[in-house]
Amino acid sequence: MNKKWLSGPYLFWAISFIIIPLVMILYYGLTTKDGSITFENILQITTNTNVKALVLALLLSIVSTIICLILAYPLAMILNQLDVNQNSFIVLIFILPMWMNFLLRTLAWQTLLEKTGVINSVLTLLHLPTLNIINTPYAIVLGMVYNFLPFMVLPIYNILIKIDPNVINAAKDLGANSFLTFYKVILPLSWPGVISGITMVFVPSLTTFVISDLLGGSKILLIGNVIEQKFTQANNWNAGSGLSLVLMVFILLSMAILSKYDKDGEGLI
Repeated sequence: MNKKWLSGPYLFWAISFIIIPLVMILYYGLTTKDGSITFENILQITTNTNVKALVLALLLSIVSTIICLILAYPLAMILNQLDVNQNSFIVLIFILPMWMNFLLRTLAWQTLLEKTGVINSVLTLLHLPTLNIINTPYAIVLGMVYNFLPFMVLPIYNILIKIDPNVINAAKDLGANSFLTFYKVILPLSWPGVISGITMVFVPSLTTFVISDLLGGSKILLIGNVIEQKFTQANNWNAGSGLSLVLMVFILLSMAILSKYDKDGEGLI
């Protein structure tokens, strides 16, 4: 049997669920309802509402990505320094939430953060000031960080465990202190994992609409929400596809940066 046939199921899956949907988005985004070619769907991004939604989505995505990086890098270094048994257990703890449905995880945070939710009930019981961050950008950022933090931790950790300890020891033997060892040796070698993590957090943060719907109370409009409404509420596939093509530009840029700094895919999960 020709081994090439073994790729058949994957090719079928890729064509059915990746290539065909992308072709459909491209077709609808560049045509009107009567099938004529137009760029009006893409130019809808220039309206005030859509520009504000895009800028806010970019801002919250960048903030979430930075927070994830600040939290993830030290954590990945701690995991790398633990022994095998502890390491495996803690990595499993990070992976376990990813096995739960994304929507359920976000709904759990909605229950925790709402004004009469678990957190505020405990704070009230302790006679402490309550939190009023539900339906605000802060809640959306919190939801993004919680949901996407593992996608930052795992690529960085995956790179750190591949760094030869002898390289680090050689730097110390040559007189480098802990800071110089990190700045001159560890950070440059872990850069592919950092870029991979940034890409894997930034892209879903930019395109999400579920988190802003649930934790933003549908009051905060991100570009993902605009696109979702075009498809589901307005039933305007052309406009929704046109705006999706705009987001596709950011996704392609992220993939180009990733391929430049991680050519061998070392930082991928």
